[in-house]
Amino acid sequence: MAKSNDWDKTFPKSDKVNVEKVHFKNRYGINLTGDLYIPKEKSNEQMPAIAISGPFGAVKEQASGLYAQTLAQRGFITLAFDPSYTGESGGEPRNVASPDINTEDFSAAVDYLSNREDVNPERIGILGICGFGGFGLNAAAIDTRIKATVTSTMYDMTRVTAQGYFDSMDEKARKELRKSLNKQRTEDFKTGTFAKAPGLPEKLTGDEPQFVQDYYGYYKTPRGFHERSINSNGNWNVTSSLSLLNMPILQYSDEIQSAVLMIHGEKAHSRYFSEDAFKKLKGDNKELYIVPDANHVDLYDNLEKIPFDKIEAFYKENLK
Repeated sequence: MAKSNDWDKTFPKSDKVNVEKVHFKNRYGINLTGDLYIPKEKSNEQMPAIAISGPFGAVKEQASGLYAQTLAQRGFITLAFDPSYTGESGGEPRNVASPDINTEDFSAAVDYLSNREDVNPERIGILGICGFGGFGLNAAAIDTRIKATVTSTMYDMTRVTAQGYFDSMDEKARKELRKSLNKQRTEDFKTGTFAKAPGLPEKLTGDEPQFVQDYYGYYKTPRGFHERSINSNGNWNVTSSLSLLNMPILQYSDEIQSAVLMIHGEKAHSRYFSEDAFKKLKGDNKELYIVPDANHVDLYDNLEKIPFDKIEAFYKENLK
């Protein structure tokens, strides 16, 4: 595989897959944009399909596109899409996250795939990376059309926003956060703008936590940088945290009857999100797989550590 001059992804282009830009709306009327990956050796029969998004603050030209292309090489039609308010998808203001709308984005992708003539609507799965692992699992709890769900290096963005890393925030700290965010709302209205939350540093001092250094090593270097990615070249809005703080996801994840495979790195700082979410799942079609010696960001693009053989086998078993 080699990068071509007109290739705008952070990973090499495969000669076994065709890629086309597609557009579809979610039920809030927001126009979403995705890259559809179709195997060149395509079956004449309707095929299984997978909708893919994440990580949180990334775009479809980064990790989700790599997953989509790799799984397309393995016989699936795949759709890597930009969530609402980010990348090439619509929605104003920009750089906003929502536990409801971002869950809906997955279902909108299923809407689109279900109506393609080359896709079998009874054989559709989803895959969420990082924060969109959490939103993807949340989508699986509401959308019975989703027959199989994979989460990779999952974050529960509502939990980490409301409780901090390792649940270190208490009620007093949340009260102060609410006061700060709502004060910012007043200021944003006054100025007609949206203040930006802190992003990754432009340069590392060496004193940052290891996971911040890992994020920097992906988003801020040629390895994973993309100009449209919030984490590479922008900032979330400060007040974007408000709904994440107040509306927890995964409330009904124990009622997911379809198959779920949760994948996390052994050495990831975020591993507890998957472990705790998995404890709530029910049924013998659920599995938690820990990748030896892998950190959080390894599962973004490290082809030696992302267990694609296992992911392929899971989808082939549950999308048949």
